[in-house]
Amino acid sequence: MAPRILLARHGQTSWSQSGRHTGLTDIPLLDEGRADAGLLGGRLAAEPWAGVPHAEVRTSPLGRARETAELAGFGERAKPWDALAEWRYGDYEGLTPDEIHAQQPGWLVWRDGAPGGESPEEVGARADEVVAWARSADRDVLVFAHGHILRALGARWLGLPVSFGARIRLAPASLSVLGWSYGEPALESWNDTGHLVA
Repeated sequence: MAPRILLARHGQTSWSQSGRHTGLTDIPLLDEGRADAGLLGGRLAAEPWAGVPHAEVRTSPLGRARETAELAGFGERAKPWDALAEWRYGDYEGLTPDEIHAQQPGWLVWRDGAPGGESPEEVGARADEVVAWARSADRDVLVFAHGHILRALGARWLGLPVSFGARIRLAPASLSVLGWSYGEPALESWNDTGHLVA
């Protein structure tokens, strides 16, 4: 079996709900986010995943991702990994897109990076590290992380520039699968939230 990556985005926080750029600020999950993390765990426990018993599990070291992994039932299996931390937004940490555009019209993190934070190239290098690890053995992997780093990871899995991440949104507590088609890296599923309560 060729290796696949299952991507689990953390549950809702007050900053993700309001659209604030949340990099290294450790914002806790909302009650809704905690409930959705449990529903995500139920999805992974059911068929066809059956708890992904042979998968290696990694998580961002940030609390909102670690707590999502725990509530989903993977706390004991998940190893923290700095490569899965969210994009460092530097001077734009905690700001909404509208607040940033008032300072820098036309700004796009996927193209411009963040002053005092990370560039797309730096985030891409971290994503490439995760891709190389995922492809290093004949087993699936499951990662719990954040919207922008997971979108960058999706782009790099496909061999595309990090900027492609701007075109593939991810909802909180969503599940995505990166796999293969005709021997080429492919999106098996993306931004699946079918397990969440409407």
